[in-house]
Amino acid sequence: MPKLIATHEVDDVAHWLASSKRDEVFSGVATNLMTYVLPGDSNRVALSMDVADMDALDAMMKSDAGAEAMKHDGVRPSTVVMYVQG
Repeated sequence: MPKLIATHEVDDVAHWLASSKRDEVFSGVATNLMTYVLPGDSNRVALSMDVADMDALDAMMKSDAGAEAMKHDGVRPSTVVMYVQG
């Protein structure tokens, strides 16, 4: 099961950290979600997770539910960068 790290910017880090949407939307496709913040930069965050099915993750990210979760959490979609364990 590869590990994935996603970096992105958010509108409000405190709101993003407190949100339960992340767990809801990723629950079917990923485990071991961990959040990270970039000290000194008020908008940059990261998320790591273990992903069993990359196709399912891709479909979720492109779905209406994925888009709604990002909107709810204040994620700036154009800033999302995903790294997959090599």
